[in-house]
Amino acid sequence: MQKTLKRYVLVFVLPTLVAFAFAFVIPFVMGVYLSFCKFTTVKNAKWVGLANYKAAFTQGQGFLSALGFTTAFTIVSLVTINVFAFALALLLTRKIRGTNIFRTIFFMPNLIGGIVLGYTWQKMINALLLRYETTVVSNAGYGFLGLVVLMNWQMIGYMMIIYIAGIQNIPGELMEAAKMDGATGWQILRKVTIPMVMPSVTICTFLTLSNSFKLFDQNKALTNGAPMNKTEMLALNIYNTFYGRPGFEGVGQAKAVIFFLLVAGIALIQLRMTRGKEVEQ
Repeated sequence: MQKTLKRYVLVFVLPTLVAFAFAFVIPFVMGVYLSFCKFTTVKNAKWVGLANYKAAFTQGQGFLSALGFTTAFTIVSLVTINVFAFALALLLTRKIRGTNIFRTIFFMPNLIGGIVLGYTWQKMINALLLRYETTVVSNAGYGFLGLVVLMNWQMIGYMMIIYIAGIQNIPGELMEAAKMDGATGWQILRKVTIPMVMPSVTICTFLTLSNSFKLFDQNKALTNGAPMNKTEMLALNIYNTFYGRPGFEGVGQAKAVIFFLLVAGIALIQLRMTRGKEVEQ
């Protein structure tokens, strides 16, 4: 049976490889090539070398300010989302009545699209700020906090489910042994629970980090970079460069390549750091 499967493995794998090549590999390679060109369409691309990459970091592009804003937003979201999600997971694994209902309610925001969430939260935040005669787009601080709250509201429930799965996978006899040895609740949490759920921490940290860094829909709908592009994140900056500035398509493509390398590099470093702390069960 195994020999038969190995003989026909290419028959089953080939369609997926072809689809992957046409949907990802070829467009990615073309995108990297176009980042070194000046173009308006693929057919009239003209090689300009590193000019697009140099232009991406000039003051008028706003790429560095968008990078700073995105980094600050990612750090705050990474901490708050995972702390709240883990706290909820601990609470909802204590055999409280109605636990399944609460899990469903907390998870539901993750099913709502980013554009809808952005406009909905914009209306709610503006209604709250109306008494102070201001709006979420009148101050960069309000926009930052609005994006953090929106991201937390959308992702906490999803991360909570992953943490619940990790907590429920901890062997019961390990917890009982810790209690019999006289460990306090804080000691059990720090010495047993957290080390044993590190695989869940790895997954949740990766998802939170990548989703926060790549945020686009919510940013465009909630603030659209206002005021004066101070709340513009990297994905929105790339979008505005590519589609909003004629003649700068190559610069936008160069920014996209840099963006890819940043996200991939940070994600790999994070995975290496958190996986090194995982405990083999």
